[in-house]
Amino acid sequence: MTNEGTAVDTRPTKIMYVAEATAHGGRDGYVTSLDGQIDLKVAMPPELGGNGNGTNPEQLFAAGYSACFHNALILVGNREGYDLTGSTVAAKVGIGPNKHRGYGLAVALSVSLPVLDADLAAKLVDAAHEICPYSNATRGNIDVTILLG
Repeated sequence: MTNEGTAVDTRPTKIMYVAEATAHGGRDGYVTSLDGQIDLKVAMPPELGGNGNGTNPEQLFAAGYSACFHNALILVGNREGYDLTGSTVAAKVGIGPNKHRGYGLAVALSVSLPVLDADLAAKLVDAAHEICPYSNATRGNIDVTILLG
């Protein structure tokens, strides 16, 4: 399963919630949210030449995408009458140079649905990928691979 396909307008018709966060010092500083729920030190990982003494944008993106996708999966499962207790979604976010002298991301989502057979699990994962806001935001922009296991 990948993130390929034709472009579909997935913009919200009504904004229901707005999150606000501010970065201070880029990748070697800290990030805060307006409501105070996030107050984290940010540091470059050793693989990118930093000391790794803090979180980084890729970890934050992985956390956000995995939580959002898992919620979409639970929503789809509930709509179809399935209890997805024990399911998990793990995200790996990679960063590296792109062809345009900048940097790009790639995502691998690992989905575990231990109580469902493979065909049904794949159907629910595909449906979740269509409604997840992170999937909709990244579709056509970065490589997203979904592994079901």
